[in-house]
Amino acid sequence: MNVILTCAGRRNYLLKSFQEALGNRGQVFAVDSSLEAPALQEADEGILLPPIYHSDYFERLLDICQQKQIRLLVPLNDLELPYLAKQRELFLKIGTIPVVSSPEVIEICFDKFATFRFLENNDISSPKTYVSLSAAQAAIQRGEITFPLVVKPRWGSASIGIEYPEDREELELAYRYVAKKLHRTVLADISATDIENCILIQERVLGEEYGLDIINDLDGNYITTFVKRKLGMRAGETDRAVTVANEKLQTIGQQLAQNLSHIGNLDCDVIVNSQGCYVLELNPRFGGGYPFSHCAGANLPATLIAWANGVEPDPSWLMLAANVISSKCDRLIVHQQ
Repeated sequence: MNVILTCAGRRNYLLKSFQEALGNRGQVFAVDSSLEAPALQEADEGILLPPIYHSDYFERLLDICQQKQIRLLVPLNDLELPYLAKQRELFLKIGTIPVVSSPEVIEICFDKFATFRFLENNDISSPKTYVSLSAAQAAIQRGEITFPLVVKPRWGSASIGIEYPEDREELELAYRYVAKKLHRTVLADISATDIENCILIQERVLGEEYGLDIINDLDGNYITTFVKRKLGMRAGETDRAVTVANEKLQTIGQQLAQNLSHIGNLDCDVIVNSQGCYVLELNPRFGGGYPFSHCAGANLPATLIAWANGVEPDPSWLMLAANVISSKCDRLIVHQQ
């Protein structure tokens, strides 16, 4: 059985987890738009593909999956998910299972205003969110929200373009700055689909931040939730965390999974304070917080491989030891010439 990781980038830890799960039963391929991507150096085979917006990206990816007899395709980039979701059936026809949710689920998660409405409709607390500067200013005037606030892209990824204004003047400046900056980022194309409503203003909820790995099987059935309290952040990604047993957050994970019916892992950020639990983000893919679950005993790569093979995973792979603290660190990769 062979596995492929797309937009593999720096996710060597995930590559290694899949290699260990497969053992000598198959290979792990990695593709990226840069031959210098660290994950390509440690894959069983690294393959260069054009950027995901290139006209023949998915046609070439499909060919690779067919040639390399890929059974499981694991996408790792938010921007790839909407396109892959729409072409999922093409991959299934050649025997490749993409770990990607339906286009409807991807849209709910990728469009942060759609996320807010989904959470609101399902009685799950989230920060008050407005899709225009005027709407946010009116909410401030009515006393619905107070500073500090968050200004961020409606279709966001990797913490691009997030600002934290603390008064009215900063709000206007931040809004204009993000609007100007967006067209120079990888979010330019998606933001251009609704240029008048591509920036959100959100109340900033303060408290302890948690990351959830909400696990569904390949048919969208809820399995379990892994909970971690974030101890440190770096470049918009969890850098240190401790696993915890938190029944309330696990219940929220189950509620989200059963209403969304996503496939595989749903990476979810939650703020907890004296007023309650507020869901911030839903990302239907392996997130930067998954390694902390893996260090505490979880093994989602092995679980996905088992499901793809039509067998039941070892129950221990879906269990998490509490109070395990782990941290990320950099290391050097020597590139093959």
